[in-house]
Amino acid sequence: MRRVQPSPDDDAALTRYGDVRVVRHGAHVAEIVLDRPDALNAVSTAFARDLLAATRAVDADAAVRAVVLSSAVERAFCVGADLKERSGFTDEDLRAQRPVTRAAYRSVLDLAVPAIAAVHGFALGGGFELALACDLVVADESAVLGLPEVSVGVIPGGGGTQLLTRRVGWSRAADVIFTGRRLDAANALALGLVDRVVPAGTAREQALALAGSIAENSPVALRQAKAAMRQGLDTALSAGLDIEDQAWNVVAFSPDRAEGVRAFAQRRRPSWPDDKTVLRPDS
Repeated sequence: MRRVQPSPDDDAALTRYGDVRVVRHGAHVAEIVLDRPDALNAVSTAFARDLLAATRAVDADAAVRAVVLSSAVERAFCVGADLKERSGFTDEDLRAQRPVTRAAYRSVLDLAVPAIAAVHGFALGGGFELALACDLVVADESAVLGLPEVSVGVIPGGGGTQLLTRRVGWSRAADVIFTGRRLDAANALALGLVDRVVPAGTAREQALALAGSIAENSPVALRQAKAAMRQGLDTALSAGLDIEDQAWNVVAFSPDRAEGVRAFAQRRRPSWPDDKTVLRPDS
């Protein structure tokens, strides 16, 4: 299976975690690259561990301000669970695997900074759930998305029943999950499953450009904004406003706010100080 060719700067700052690579683009953008070509990035137990290790390493890097989740495999972003591996599982094997895969999916969802999925080709089942765990989804015109789990006797188990419902509402999520149907990029955009559709072959480039734009902003403000949005999503409005106020206080009295005001007054771009205060989404 042919890989998507990396950009010229990929070798400058690359770390491999088994079948997952982490590539740094400048000081503040990290790309987590799924790279299991022979299985179209199917999520095996080992692959889930690789993803968890890579995501934890990125999340621990205080210099990172934005993350892109992409695929190095030409035909697919990720086709979901490794059914070949599971076909040989006993019930006990499946129970033992569950915490591993669940932790991998959750690690993407829990990234403290904005995360963007760059989707091309097949993003099915757990593959689509990895994209849903990101804050934004950029899909190219080759993308095919869906949650077909009910057709093989299971349900989405990487967050799909919860994340898709929160993203598009009950009825649209029910349409996708209960039918198990596949959607092309245009239909996915119309339903709100993805946020941007770009020409075929450009999802990674466009997602990295978007990440670069996001990373120009205050690192403290980015983390606090994401934390406030995630924590407040399922609370009452009054509780959500309290969560927002807590995040505002962290930012308002940080060096980033002072630098932002100075830069605005001096009509220059901010040079953000090295302040790593973080309000985690799960704190």
